[in-house]
Amino acid sequence: MKVSIIGGGGRVGSDAAYALQLGGIVREIALVDMNADMAAGEALDLRHGAALTAHQKFTSSNEYGVVDGSDCVVITAGLRRKPDETRLELVNRNVSLFRGILDSLKGVKLNEGAIILVVSNPVDILTNLATTSGLVPEKQVLGLGTVLDTCRFRSLLADHFNVNATDVKALILGEHGDSMVPILSSATVGGVPMSSVPGYTPDEVQGVFEFTRKSGAEVIRLKGGAGRAVGVSIKEVVEAIALNSEKVLPVSSLQRGTLGISDISLSLPTKVGRSGVVEVLEPAVSGQEREGLHKSAQSLKDVLSQLA
Repeated sequence: MKVSIIGGGGRVGSDAAYALQLGGIVREIALVDMNADMAAGEALDLRHGAALTAHQKFTSSNEYGVVDGSDCVVITAGLRRKPDETRLELVNRNVSLFRGILDSLKGVKLNEGAIILVVSNPVDILTNLATTSGLVPEKQVLGLGTVLDTCRFRSLLADHFNVNATDVKALILGEHGDSMVPILSSATVGGVPMSSVPGYTPDEVQGVFEFTRKSGAEVIRLKGGAGRAVGVSIKEVVEAIALNSEKVLPVSSLQRGTLGISDISLSLPTKVGRSGVVEVLEPAVSGQEREGLHKSAQSLKDVLSQLA
């Protein structure tokens, strides 16, 4: 499987490439970046580690021809917020850049059934645009969505309860952003309800969620930008596609009625396989959680309606 990463010279793109190298599942990784030297340097650095990881090919360019023959295109390129810039202004600038990327991809010869995985923010809005662009069929467009938020939440809950992070099962759904919704009604630790685990109180778990929601900004404050956890989250989705595992992940996709939500892209539990979105599952949620997800959907629709 060939994976091309648009923005592969940047922090998120290069961390995703490194995670995919360590995974050893994909066979070719192409890095595309406006900074040709940066992309070439990242590709060379990855190539240097091949003898201790897996048989993989690494290529790079600042031109889109290197994307030809891709089975999955991961879009990580994006702009950062300027001082005194409103969120909507940033959205419009990133939308303009993203539309340019989509136009460039229309001139590329993707393999039949190729998947587009959107990582750039605002990921739900951009996933919606990619889906409606006609570049590939609707089911072949995914956004990273709340895969990262869910990973962060589980990891931080594990710290709180002092348990193995892989034993924590708790979802964050909806928008990858301020209106994200924690699904605590079905959360478990080691298969038992989280509410029965020693140390559980609603206020403390809500506090963990609030820290999760702000964690991206905190990482940016501390080190300038997130990368490691995003990279492994991207790996999780790409390998579910490559292996056709139908793994259930909270990716973003254009919704068509699940939980009464339609005509906007956001994250719900989704079987992910070689064809992209295999099936969106309808989770059992509380009334409060359902209301939160509908508010999240409306918040995204409001932003979408204001795009320049």
